[in-house]
Amino acid sequence: MTSALSLLWPTLLGAFSVFGFAPYGLFLVPIVTLALFFVRLGHVAPRRAFWQGYAFGLGYFLAGVSWVFVSLHEFGQMPWPLAALATFMFCAFLALFPALATGLAARLTASTVWRLGLALPASWVLLEWLRGWILTGFPWLAVGYAQVPDSPLAGFAPIFGVYGMSLFTALVAGALAVRSRAGWIAVAAIGLTGWGAQSLRWTEPVGAPVAVSLVQGNVAQSMKFSPAQRDATLLDYLALVRRSEGQLTILPETALPMFWREVPAAYRAAMAETARARGGDVLIGVPTLAIDGRYFNSVVSTGQAPQQAFHKVHLVPFGEFVPRGFAWLVEQMQIPLGDFSRGAPDQPPLAVAGQQVAMNICYEDVFGEELIHALPEATLMANVSNDAWFGDSAAPWQHLQIAQMRALETGRVWLRANNTGVTAAIAVDGRVIGQLPLFAQGILEVRVQGRGGLTPFARWGNAPALLLALLILIVAGGRGWMGVRRAARR
Repeated sequence: MTSALSLLWPTLLGAFSVFGFAPYGLFLVPIVTLALFFVRLGHVAPRRAFWQGYAFGLGYFLAGVSWVFVSLHEFGQMPWPLAALATFMFCAFLALFPALATGLAARLTASTVWRLGLALPASWVLLEWLRGWILTGFPWLAVGYAQVPDSPLAGFAPIFGVYGMSLFTALVAGALAVRSRAGWIAVAAIGLTGWGAQSLRWTEPVGAPVAVSLVQGNVAQSMKFSPAQRDATLLDYLALVRRSEGQLTILPETALPMFWREVPAAYRAAMAETARARGGDVLIGVPTLAIDGRYFNSVVSTGQAPQQAFHKVHLVPFGEFVPRGFAWLVEQMQIPLGDFSRGAPDQPPLAVAGQQVAMNICYEDVFGEELIHALPEATLMANVSNDAWFGDSAAPWQHLQIAQMRALETGRVWLRANNTGVTAAIAVDGRVIGQLPLFAQGILEVRVQGRGGLTPFARWGNAPALLLALLILIVAGGRGWMGVRRAARR
């Protein structure tokens, strides 16, 4: 009983950490909760540190990504007991990563100062990165996301990316946990450096600004692929495109619920003519079918420029492809088009409306390093999504915050067209230029500036942040081991 109760505090700290992320945006909260959590780990043995980390992670993910239940039960039609179990097991798996981080730090050094100040922050970030890679990755709720756009640490984003932001967040928490004068100096130094870095501009304007229309169709997920709803959906989107004013108009993911080749020729011509009348183009989220029978989650352009297409590369397990051995689980869900093929990883930007637009679809924008191949050619970055799968939960707002990080990392305006929201345009400093309300049909009209050049992150990706974390971990482990040896000699 005593052992179980000792895990309650880290579980609550993990759950409370979620207030640092959208829609709450209290960026100081994860710093404080991590600092309080790290304090508990200063003297504990590796096994205990592991379970403390597991408890923190379980609270963190159950509070932060429990919206998975909405996707599985409400829209995937999975029976609620099975959906609840699947959600819990998913969060229980994710909790292994903070557990491994705390267990690793405790094993590397018994020195409280080196463990709290360096080993825990570095191992935390390295395992966070591993979570974003293993089994296709799920980097949602990396602690660095909480620091955009208002934190002084946001200045590190264009240099080190989200994992660098996580590292500096954890280093500040570790310095606070040490509770020494040196720790306070470290906090001030990191904060002032990040704040000063916000004044740097890594990219520059290219060409003239362009008028952009971001369309939010607000088609209910339960009706999106219904044959009875198909004609109404097509007519709604054509009417919205005709009402829009932008030279570049962007529709959400799978806006047209049918293969592009099955869309009536007259409808496609009407879309193209509307765009050409403005000297521009429309980007349409629509499935495409290859002659060999493979199908893709795609964005197709139509209008003044020659027709082009982008095919989604990083697919969602269970939702867009079926991992081996899990067909039984997918059969429990009613998800249309559940086995997409992957697009080529090095697809060029789409040359439309006088811009080079680098596309990504759905949660591809969670994988920042996978998007930088399009730079510096791309002048704008655009994401089309359908967050209707998550209902009225925190997920759409968390997804918007992730896009804010991507804008900072790439030094590009980020455009988001989402079926039910949040449709938004984001400036290069990570701040939202404009957005539409959730669950409302509408058009967001913005005028944005294309940009050229490379941020350090766009040039080097995650490597600098990961190498820095690895170096810190090696130093902490080495110094901690030397301290133990000196103590033993005495």
